[in-house]
Amino acid sequence: MTRRDDSGQLTVMIVGFFVVIGLLAVVVINASAAFLQRQQLNNAADGAALAAAAGLSEEAVYREGIDSVADIALDKRRAAGVVGDYLARQDNLQWQVGADDTRVTVRLSRQLDLPLVPPGWMDSTRVTAEATALLRLH
Repeated sequence: MTRRDDSGQLTVMIVGFFVVIGLLAVVVINASAAFLQRQQLNNAADGAALAAAAGLSEEAVYREGIDSVADIALDKRRAAGVVGDYLARQDNLQWQVGADDTRVTVRLSRQLDLPLVPPGWMDSTRVTAEATALLRLH
């Protein structure tokens, strides 16, 4: 009876295990970077939308008076200007502003360079966030 030689089988399994762990670490690190970037964009979008709604409502109240609050409508051009002023310090950021009569919507996007890029993977991704502020004057 001959014995089968199993030498080297454990090495293959250990190398495969480290490859799987390495790929898992890459995915977790890149996903964490994208999550943190999205949180920053969410904060910036919230602030920009609130600044636009507050700035526009204050201007309308001061100009028209408090008696005509029901007639105040948001202006998309003016909202875009306020958002642009608010986001002027942000680097490599693209934004879109939408406004109707009572709300301002800000959509932000930014290219994120991924921290770890294995061969054959994309080296960047686009992260987006959106926020809406409703105009309510009391």
